[in-house]
Amino acid sequence: MKVTLERNHLLKSLSHVHRVVERRNTYPILANVLFKASDDKVELRATDLDIEVTESVPAMVSTPGTTTVPAHTLYEIVRKLADGAEVRLETDGGENMVLTSGRSRFNLACLSPDSFPDLKSGAFGHEFSMPVTALRELIERTQFAISNEETRYYLNGIYFHTVDISGTVLRAVATDGHRMARAEIDAPEGAKGMPGIIVPKKTVGEVQKLLDGADGEVLVEVSETKIRFAVGEVVLLSKLIEGTFPDYDRVTPKNNDKQMTVDRASFATAVDRVSTIASERGGKAVKLHATDGLLELSVTNPDHGTASEELAVEFDTDGFEIGFNARYLLDIIGQIRSESAIFMFNDAGSPTLVKDDGETRALYVLMPMRV
Repeated sequence: MKVTLERNHLLKSLSHVHRVVERRNTYPILANVLFKASDDKVELRATDLDIEVTESVPAMVSTPGTTTVPAHTLYEIVRKLADGAEVRLETDGGENMVLTSGRSRFNLACLSPDSFPDLKSGAFGHEFSMPVTALRELIERTQFAISNEETRYYLNGIYFHTVDISGTVLRAVATDGHRMARAEIDAPEGAKGMPGIIVPKKTVGEVQKLLDGADGEVLVEVSETKIRFAVGEVVLLSKLIEGTFPDYDRVTPKNNDKQMTVDRASFATAVDRVSTIASERGGKAVKLHATDGLLELSVTNPDHGTASEELAVEFDTDGFEIGFNARYLLDIIGQIRSESAIFMFNDAGSPTLVKDDGETRALYVLMPMRV
């Protein structure tokens, strides 16, 4: 193989594919990125056996060929080359790749491409395109609630599915048992009837990075066991989490009739301030007490003292008191896009509903704490 590439093009592609490669691997070949040179391009591919990312980069191909080289090492080398430099890659069919650029020369150990795994995609039953901005928003508004608890593996991702409510919507849901995030958009043509799928947390993170800075459309293909995203020249294929996502609708409050409206920015800064002295041992608990149009936020830490702050709110109930984990509360408030946040309460022991003022396409559920 003998090819010449522009450093910036190669770096951009490597930045996409090398991220899925784990630093520690049981199988040495999984630490490598596959290079396949043909025609006027080089195809790069990397996998961790659960996710596979492929991207093509334009190149001058003097001699076609295929090999694999250490992904992270190659990425660091190319990253440190001069901006706009010309990069030449050459193998002699043996166990080495020579990379030259200007006066720099590197000799990299290769592994045979014959043992490089191929994450077979199989047949996809549903295919649809959607704006990059729409998919990005679904992910941004829900990913913070993904669980990290390995025993409940079916919560370790975002649940995507379609729902028929005055038209079909594509809905994304994530929960860790303490809070739940739900967001939806009008379902793209082709999405209706797709199976409910759980996209793993790592895949969600990689897709989000691919969407950053991108525009236009993203092609999504779904089967019972895999999902594929195509953004420009980048294709990400991933296995799905096998399992049944819980019936989130059952825990979504239906009868919360106590409504509080609060300025989002003021509330967030107040929670952040008073939680400074909250203890991790106590669950970072903050107490909310509403009376006479004022909301008092308070924290008590036996080791460090107390903190409190008052805010003006619109609330139709006096003498109401409830506690929350401050970090969870801030995560949810951080997703509110309107100037005001709406809290819907039932009682101090029941889930609280949080949503944007006047916006119905996203909602959040937060479990209270005893304080």
